Amino acid sequence: MQDLEELSGVFAEESPEFSSYLTEVEKKVNDFEISALFKEEDTKNCLMSIHPGAGGLESCDWAEMLLRMYVRFIEKKKGLNYKILDLRPNEGGGIKEAVLEITGKNAYGLFKSETGIHRLVRISPFDAAGRRHTSFASVFVLPEIPEVEVKIDEKDLKIETFRASGHGGQHVNKAATAIRITHIPTGIQASCQEERSQYLNKLNALKILRARLYNYYENQKKKEMAKYEAKKTDIAWGHQIRSYILFPYRLVKDHRTAYQTHKVEEVLDGAIEEFIYAYLRNQAQKSSRLKGQNSKLS
Repeated sequence: MQDLEELSGVFAEESPEFSSYLTEVEKKVNDFEISALFKEEDTKNCLMSIHPGAGGLESCDWAEMLLRMYVRFIEKKKGLNYKILDLRPNEGGGIKEAVLEITGKNAYGLFKSETGIHRLVRISPFDAAGRRHTSFASVFVLPEIPEVEVKIDEKDLKIETFRASGHGGQHVNKAATAIRITHIPTGIQASCQEERSQYLNKLNALKILRARLYNYYENQKKKEMAKYEAKKTDIAWGHQIRSYILFPYRLVKDHRTAYQTHKVEEVLDGAIEEFIYAYLRNQAQKSSRLKGQNSKLS
């Protein structure tokens, strides 16, 4: 804003209208910067699971606090919605597990930063002696992977005919009734030569191809799931991505970006947007540096 003031020669305090204009420009620039942080994958809906770490009631209560924090953020964020798919209460208080489906604009992009171990330090409300306790809970976010639906486009198929061999009598050996179909994008093939009719062989080959493609895409989906599962770590000390300290001082700090705030109550009430954007900016900077190093090497 200061640069715009200097360029224009008009200062905000001298003109309320100009001040309003500068604020609007600044907001648009900020919105553009934020939108540029999201990748194609970030537009997907996502699934979030929350699990308490070791520590019994303390950790179960902390897991429930995290659930509330995320629900409050979603409720305040325009365009986001959620559905609780699974919720397992802990008998003494708190939760043993929660699974949320989060839908809306850039749902996965917003919540992927939350994957990891969250650490809470506080005076325990469950400790009659009023001692300080450290609790851990894990958050895991996975982009929604749609159910495999095999659609075969004719233009993706290479269909070849050839003379059948083996059983079937003289007719199948004389006419090119056998069919081989190649799915060009994947290279998967299927063939059939059992029927006397080329048409029936084609139908059967397509049936085989569809089954093989289904298996192929299912395996791809499992590999995608495994890629995100590999990000899981032990729910314990040393693996935390963020610390929420309520005692002996008040601070929330993200250990990956060093972004921090003393507004602990606001954060626990859903004000986590700045942590999310700090993470996305950090990842974008890392990606940019990596591209720069690769270009120098080439």
